[in-house]
Amino acid sequence: MDLHLRDKHILITGGSKGIGLACAQGFLAEGSRVTLVSRDAANLARAQQQLLAACPGARIHTVAANLRDAAAALAALDSAEIALGPVDVLVNSAGAAKRTPAAELTPEAFADAMQAKYFTTIHMLTPTLQRMAARGQGAVVNIVGNGGKVASPIHLPGGAANAALMLVSAGMAAAYGPQGIRVNAVNPGLTLTDRLHEGMAADARLKGIDTQEAMAQAVAKIPLGRMAEPEEIANAVLFLASSQASYVTGICMSMDGALNPIVV
Repeated sequence: MDLHLRDKHILITGGSKGIGLACAQGFLAEGSRVTLVSRDAANLARAQQQLLAACPGARIHTVAANLRDAAAALAALDSAEIALGPVDVLVNSAGAAKRTPAAELTPEAFADAMQAKYFTTIHMLTPTLQRMAARGQGAVVNIVGNGGKVASPIHLPGGAANAALMLVSAGMAAAYGPQGIRVNAVNPGLTLTDRLHEGMAADARLKGIDTQEAMAQAVAKIPLGRMAEPEEIANAVLFLASSQASYVTGICMSMDGALNPIVV
């Protein structure tokens, strides 16, 4: 299947690690040009080196920016478009709220979760959509998380931020559809990334067990019998970003191995 992504400019926030990095590798394999945005310049350098080893000659631009700052996000977008041209596809994978047992929560934890996950997406999403609208085309995939659909005792602040992003994704799809723009969200369940270990440690504290036991218990609940690989999430992102998904917009797609078999 030709995804028609060759020479498209893909901007990926949170692109230096985990699902974002897996998305970058997938787009580069399709012949896309890719901008990676992340807070940490060292992580970006490592990611770029890894991607060039896998895809020699690939066109990769990197920008170190703290997306909690709207001005920094706008500057990163400007840098991306100066380097590689107008952004055709935005993939928001930046930000993750700390997983904290309910008994350890503070009001500050909720505020930090919104900054860490919600606003890091909004600050890049808003100006990019406005520029796409002026050109009359574009696609956005927000990588959110199933915590916005299913309340977890260790993920309440992050789940609240995810729920807000799901609403924004659906709302932006309706608002910008007339301008030829599609907006979708992907909600991964447990995925084998560095972020997973923090969540498992919080779950272990809540249950009074060690992290390995928490991992084993989590896997035992998943009907597919395993956690997702980042590349599996990336494959769905690539499809949603492509012309093959030309009539798919406004969806919030769960990818949790049927752990929460919810009809929505």
